[in-house]
Amino acid sequence: MTVNLTRRAVLGAASTFAVGAAFNIRKANAAEFEYKFGANVPASHPLAIRAQEAADAIAKETDGRFKMNVFPGNQLGGDNDMLAQIRSGGLEFYAVSGVSGLSTLIPAGSMYGIGFAWPDYATVWKGMDGELGAHFRKQITGAGLVVMDRIWDSGFRQMTTRSHPVKTPDDIAGLKMRVPVSALWTSMFKALGALPASINLAEVYSALQTSIVDGQENPLVTINTTKFYEVQKYCSTTNHMWDGYWFVGNRRAWGALPDDLKEIVSRNINDTALRQRADIERLNATLKTDLEGKGLQFVEPDREAFRDKLRSAGFYAEWRKKYGDEAWGIFEKAVGKLA
Repeated sequence: MTVNLTRRAVLGAASTFAVGAAFNIRKANAAEFEYKFGANVPASHPLAIRAQEAADAIAKETDGRFKMNVFPGNQLGGDNDMLAQIRSGGLEFYAVSGVSGLSTLIPAGSMYGIGFAWPDYATVWKGMDGELGAHFRKQITGAGLVVMDRIWDSGFRQMTTRSHPVKTPDDIAGLKMRVPVSALWTSMFKALGALPASINLAEVYSALQTSIVDGQENPLVTINTTKFYEVQKYCSTTNHMWDGYWFVGNRRAWGALPDDLKEIVSRNINDTALRQRADIERLNATLKTDLEGKGLQFVEPDREAFRDKLRSAGFYAEWRKKYGDEAWGIFEKAVGKLA
């Protein structure tokens, strides 16, 4: 049988095919799950870079079924805003500092940020990937959030000032120091004799520039990516605190994922965390030279003098009481005797 096709019929069929094909392509490319991830660090920070790397890997491995949109630099609000969003479901994933964020939710959230406790990275990872980290994750889960196994690195924190270098506790007495919004930070700098001011990270540069505060404290990578060296003169390598970012998720959003996607998402996030840790450690080895070239003057402090000052001021005893003997005992197993 011969079939006669008119031009109109051919064009009509082609049009129908094109519409159907376009619909199928859109359907194939549309993610079943599209989640947001928020962070307070700039886009140039290793955490933001590696988070995007994880998002790309997850999208590829899931054939586009899962898409994680990365929003660094407080694009979704300040730390308190994002913490509220992650709890309400307005945000699905969030990189939250345990010291300045989760401490508002869980009793011991800030404990690993106790001043002058960690001697080195080897001790940090042994504790945070071991019993101490498990203790924190149990509390985070109990607060209604999902948390990944590996904590991401924020780094050891250093003090920067404008007027004079800080070598001993006497040098910081009376200085207006910016600290994160955290009772622990405020308590520590008060014990050292400083005048702490709680300011969100996104507002710190202008606070330094306008002399609202005299100095601040952050890891070298943050000092570099936020360009604090432009408004500070001295950097004291105190290593006074270590902080990390827990990768947390909204429980309902996580529960909505099928098991195969949960495995792919969590595995990629945890694997990427290990690479991000290595990034920070490598950067710390080179950033001192880079920052010196940008005009920041480095000084070596007397760390033991700072620890003695905190001990004599009752800082360690106060926080041991707040955290409780059980949690403090787990902490001291990781870092050594403090109080």
